[in-house]
Amino acid sequence: MNEILFFGENKYPKLIKNESNSIKKPIQFKFENENENEKQIKQISSGYFGTIFLFKNGKAIKYLNENDSKQNPEKIQIENIQKVTVGADNEAILTKEGNVFANGIYINPNNTNKFINISSLIKDKNDRIIQDIVSGDNSIYLLTSNQNAYGIGSNNYGQLGFDSETFYEREKPILMMKNVSKIFSGNTSYSVFLLNSNQELFGCGNNYSGQLGLGESKRKETKIHKLTKIQNIPKGKIIDIQSGKTHSIMLIENEDQNPKRKLYSCGNRYYNGLGKYQNTYEFTEIKSSLFENDNILEISVGFTHNLILTSNLKLIGFGDNEYGQLGTGDTKDQLITIQIELPKLRFNENISNYHISCGAYRSFLYYSFSSFSNLEEDLIKLFERKEFCNISFKTENGEIIEAHKLILKYRLNQNENQIEKLKEIISNKSIKESNQIFEMIYSNRIINPKLYYEIKEIINLNEKIEETMKRIYLNENENENDFIIERKEKQYKFPKLILIMRSELYRGMFLSVTNDTSNKVTDYSELSNESFQIFEYWIYSNQIKDEIQITKEIIDELETGIDYFQLNQTNPNLFDLLIKKFNNQN
Repeated sequence: MNEILFFGENKYPKLIKNESNSIKKPIQFKFENENENEKQIKQISSGYFGTIFLFKNGKAIKYLNENDSKQNPEKIQIENIQKVTVGADNEAILTKEGNVFANGIYINPNNTNKFINISSLIKDKNDRIIQDIVSGDNSIYLLTSNQNAYGIGSNNYGQLGFDSETFYEREKPILMMKNVSKIFSGNTSYSVFLLNSNQELFGCGNNYSGQLGLGESKRKETKIHKLTKIQNIPKGKIIDIQSGKTHSIMLIENEDQNPKRKLYSCGNRYYNGLGKYQNTYEFTEIKSSLFENDNILEISVGFTHNLILTSNLKLIGFGDNEYGQLGTGDTKDQLITIQIELPKLRFNENISNYHISCGAYRSFLYYSFSSFSNLEEDLIKLFERKEFCNISFKTENGEIIEAHKLILKYRLNQNENQIEKLKEIISNKSIKESNQIFEMIYSNRIINPKLYYEIKEIINLNEKIEETMKRIYLNENENENDFIIERKEKQYKFPKLILIMRSELYRGMFLSVTNDTSNKVTDYSELSNESFQIFEYWIYSNQIKDEIQITKEIIDELETGIDYFQLNQTNPNLFDLLIKKFNNQN
């Protein structure tokens, strides 16, 4: 299931026909073609006028300026699309084969709506396979598989890295720098940043407001025509940099910090885009209680506003709000960070995919819920997401456990207040006592009776999961930590831990895996392949595949399996569906 929330300017193009030109609170966006609503979105890119939606199947549709004579929305007639970018008067498409197709007034002035292969225009034929694209306002930047950066389009502020007095624009890509690992800009930006293989950062283009972060001494140089090294960059790995009209936002990850990711800004606060009270011409930290204990997943910068998505899936914004693009319900600008209230649409940890995107004056939040069709991908993502494994502790045996917040949340009755109470309890404890508390929560071993008395009132004492958590999480039976799913002639191995938490938190079901050998079915492996496929599909989708042929043997086997796996009643119930389908087939 997919959800797209939209807010801000609703014209040029008008994305939601029956709504006003300014949507001040996040509302659901639906495609007119119902089939599009079923597709998983990979990316949304929005500029001044156009907006492109890229689906995971490699196809895309775009919404044009409403004054455009073409059909709106329009299917993009390019296959196997990997990435899309939209600027002011340009669009660029990167295919999985490494080709880039683009249009725009500075790209193909004779036919601004026609896509042309700009990667084929690179002079060096060995440098025509592109691995990434980035849009500026009227410029497009290409990163080749050889780690070379090229620019094409407008150079009116020197954003292509050469003398704009001599060359105002380029209709063919020009080499900007070699040995480049990343390119950063913004869909409405006249500036660009290049990160080289030595993690040195260079910038050029519009510096009228100090948004290149070159410092006070360079602020009077409003146009930086040549790539210039940016000094005094905060320590850590640069994850993203995005620029708007008068400011830039940088996201940095540092393993030595907690949280690991922090936000920095530079430029002029005229449009309140800095997240702080004073202008700053070097990148300085944005401090906010809204994410001081929360890692930042993603940032997006519009012309004059900013969005932040955190690991607790909070949406935070600041900046210009003339069209309601901050989603606060009004048009009041926000100088410092504010949390955006979202509709209650099951917005919690069962989200498998998420994406935020700012256009010039509009905003999008996309998220999707786990589905059987991408089961293996969802599970891997869930298990590998660091923000779900951010508590480490040592057991009494000296074993280091990477604990999952998913389990912690369940053990604390899925209640944020209980989590705050736990933080308060451990804040005054020693490291040893804190580790003992976590081990007791995750294993239910009463290691320290005094500490256990302090936490027992806030933890969930559901007996059904005690043995399971102790055995799986503390690896008491290593051979049974995983379950196997066979799909498309390939085996996928996943931790049972995730299936347990997924079935409890996501589907309202409870699955208990024990060593009770008195049951007829003692493990997944003892279910027949047909029964296992039915059972596994139902766990994740609450459905039975239409093409599945139900037999009496399958019903008997799964009836035993349902009893064994301690599944609570849900609606619809698997056994009831099996009987109904069996009767219909016979």
